[in-house]
Amino acid sequence: MTEFEHPQHPDITEAMWQEVDKIIEAHQGKPGSIIAVLRECQNAVGYLPVPLMDHISQGLNLPRSDVFGVASFYSLFSLEPKGRHLIKVCTGTACYVKGIKEVISRISNEYHLEEGCTSEDRCFSLESVRCLGACGLAPVMVVGDNIYGDVKADKVLGILKQYT
Repeated sequence: MTEFEHPQHPDITEAMWQEVDKIIEAHQGKPGSIIAVLRECQNAVGYLPVPLMDHISQGLNLPRSDVFGVASFYSLFSLEPKGRHLIKVCTGTACYVKGIKEVISRISNEYHLEEGCTSEDRCFSLESVRCLGACGLAPVMVVGDNIYGDVKADKVLGILKQYT
C-alpha cells in the first residue's frame, strides 16, 4: 500500500502508519472486512482520527462515508483519543446503592475527568457502565484488565496512583 502518502498526524507515528498499511493490505479485496480493519487499526493507533479513516477508505477502495458510518455506529470504536488506562465504573443498582457516585466524584475531582472523557494528559479515560457482572463485590471498578471490588471513595485515589 505504499502508493498512498501518509498524512501528518501528531498521534500517529511512521511505525503506526506502516502497521496500518499491513492491516489494510491483509484485508484488501475481502468483502465485509471493514470492522476487522477498523478494530485492528484502532488497536495500532489507539483511536480512529479522521486522517486514519480517510487512509483506510482509500486503501480499501471504500467511500469515506462507509468507513465513518461503521466507525461512528459501533460503540467498540472511538473517534477521540483514549487514555493509557481505561477506568470503567459500574453504575448498576448494587454499585449505585453502595456508593459508586462518590467514587466517580473523587476521580472526577482529582483528575479533572468527566464520565465519557479522557484526562488532558491522556493517562485515564473514565466510562460508566450499567453492569460489570460482579454485584457481590459492589461497588466495582475496572482499570484496564484489573477488577477492584468494594471500592470506597476514600480508597479509589490510592488505587489509581499505581497507574500514574
